[in-house]
Amino acid sequence: MRVLIVDDSPIALSLLERALATAGHQVDAAANGEEALQWVRQGVHRLIISDWDMPHLNGPALCEQVRKISAHYVYFILLTSHRKSEHIVAGLSAGADDFIVKPFDPQELLLRVSAGERILSLESRDMVVFAMAQLAESRDRETGKHLERVRTYARLLTRQLISTGKFAGCVDEQFAQLIYDTSPLHDIGKVGIPDAILLKPGPLTSAEQAIMQTHPELGAKTLDAALEKFPDAKFLRFARDIVACHHERFDGSGYPRGLAGEEIPLCARITAVADVYDACTSHRVYRSAMPHDEAVQIIAQGSGTHFDPAIVSAFLDQADEFARICRELADIEEDAAPDASNVSMLSRAGQASGALASLSY
Repeated sequence: MRVLIVDDSPIALSLLERALATAGHQVDAAANGEEALQWVRQGVHRLIISDWDMPHLNGPALCEQVRKISAHYVYFILLTSHRKSEHIVAGLSAGADDFIVKPFDPQELLLRVSAGERILSLESRDMVVFAMAQLAESRDRETGKHLERVRTYARLLTRQLISTGKFAGCVDEQFAQLIYDTSPLHDIGKVGIPDAILLKPGPLTSAEQAIMQTHPELGAKTLDAALEKFPDAKFLRFARDIVACHHERFDGSGYPRGLAGEEIPLCARITAVADVYDACTSHRVYRSAMPHDEAVQIIAQGSGTHFDPAIVSAFLDQADEFARICRELADIEEDAAPDASNVSMLSRAGQASGALASLSY
């Protein structure tokens, strides 16, 4: 990691640089806050270690400026001889992430830098995951805010399961965050589907549908390759389960492997409900968005066949919240799902038929 150190003491700068360089970090030094800001504007550092007491622009003031001008998140460590609670409050209020007390111990310094690296890597991971998902979705002009809605629905369902105690020991807040972070990857395999099929403005033929249904395996193979390099990456394994299994059905009639019941990973069973609700309530070139009430009816009717009954129960408990999210995250070019009273019986039946046909994609 490229680290910026800031201190008006040449001796302190030398000690910091030696400790960090020995650990393999690339180090740049600034003798004051103004000089540090020149480095910050270049955008090459993700971690800064700054002395608190400096003339003109002290450490907390420098941190405040970094937060204002940096284009990306910078992990900021204050090096200080101040130990009173009011100083800690002042530093945190300025935006500092951590503190090291002078005189510093080199081993402690490196451990705190390592902690900063872990936090920054999480941010990078999340950006990469969502960028990969957006790459897949960018090929489908109809999806709009589909990713954001599905991840929000999936987290809502998980938290409802937590509140009811269902799947205790399996789902917790970490599970909820993982499904929020990784569910946007569910259709990443679509990058391998030909445009003529993926972008076809209408229902697919049987042959086309068979090709479309290869996308879970294509996506799983992509993540399997990543897992070979990073076998301990829990989020990759979690994402792989969602990608491979979100089109499986609870009664075993889904694809690609025909898994049934608890053979289907829980995260995929949750994502399936979120994905289908969004498919129902989103506009497509060959049909209008289905009203919320009809989408709820479809999910309820799929309990025990398409969906895990326990997750359907959680969905029904949060149906009103699903409707609210659907409205708030509606695509700009469209309104939220139309009100059922404004759709004729014949039109609604046609929409439902088209929606159900598309769910197998």
